[in-house]
Amino acid sequence: MKKWLQKSLIASVALLTFGVINPGHEIWTLLQDKDDAKQMDASRFEQTYDIDFTETKPLDPVESIEEYLISSARDLSFMKFGSRIGPVISDEFNEVIFPKIDEAIRMTLRESDDLHKRRISISEKPAGDYSEKVFHIYDMDRRKDIIRFHVRTEKRPQDGFFFNFHYHISDDNFVAHHTIGDIYWSKNTPPKWLS
Repeated sequence: MKKWLQKSLIASVALLTFGVINPGHEIWTLLQDKDDAKQMDASRFEQTYDIDFTETKPLDPVESIEEYLISSARDLSFMKFGSRIGPVISDEFNEVIFPKIDEAIRMTLRESDDLHKRRISISEKPAGDYSEKVFHIYDMDRRKDIIRFHVRTEKRPQDGFFFNFHYHISDDNFVAHHTIGDIYWSKNTPPKWLS
């Protein structure tokens, strides 16, 4: 084996195994070429490796679930808007609507006492055409929705078209509309969702 390749291999294995297999280990003497008669001097390569495993704070399961759901909510919202609606309303959505969606998700999850026992997920694809569904957050074990986020296209006489963002919660059997806010489109009919 070429000397430079052997030294590189020894050094990389020593680093990757955190010193468990050091340069003086028996494995390296077995891999040496037969014509290389000299044995490695273990004392020559003996080094100590100090690895500092600092104690890290374990992740709070509630926090990680919330963060996952909130980042997925943003992605699904922009997926729903598509390439024709998204660029037009993205600024107002990020500044006005999404902070309220974030707040509604956090509030709903915090009101759930047994969150650490439940498997919670978010729907994978928003509805297209003129359907309202943006995303739903649901309990995978019970197979029931916890909160549903929707956007409705409204035509207001003399004003034009608005996107009405709202959500429904399971506490009232998804009857009440909890309004998040409206974004003005224009007097022209907006394109279909996901377009």
